[in-house]
Amino acid sequence: MPPTVLKIVTACLFNDDGRLLVVRKRGTRFFMLPGGKIEPEETSLQALRRELHEELDLRMEESQLQSLGHFQARAANEPDHWVEADVFVGHLASDVKVQAEIEVLDWLELHARQLEHVAPLLREQVLPVLRERLTAITR
Repeated sequence: MPPTVLKIVTACLFNDDGRLLVVRKRGTRFFMLPGGKIEPEETSLQALRRELHEELDLRMEESQLQSLGHFQARAANEPDHWVEADVFVGHLASDVKVQAEIEVLDWLELHARQLEHVAPLLREQVLPVLRERLTAITR
């Protein structure tokens, strides 16, 4: 039987110091990018804007978010599940507030070495792309 695939959308949100916002949901152990499941009637950006508002009290316009790509990985907190994610990038111009199912937030350095506490999607797929793009920009 094939694994269940969850369609999600997430955001790589950077602060002024170039660190990446990560969140951990209540009752879980992995930090991940903010975002969530896409409802059937929503576009990816609509779902992301809704999730950011629900989880972090953030209101971001679609123009503030650029696509990073579409990625797949093992789900962090659901055994025998995979996630298929549309990932966007943006810059945080305001403070964030933990709410809803989010227990804690943290800031991740892009070149951090200790990543065992980070969800597979972020660790295996998104971080390598972000690092590659950063290297290309700084050359």
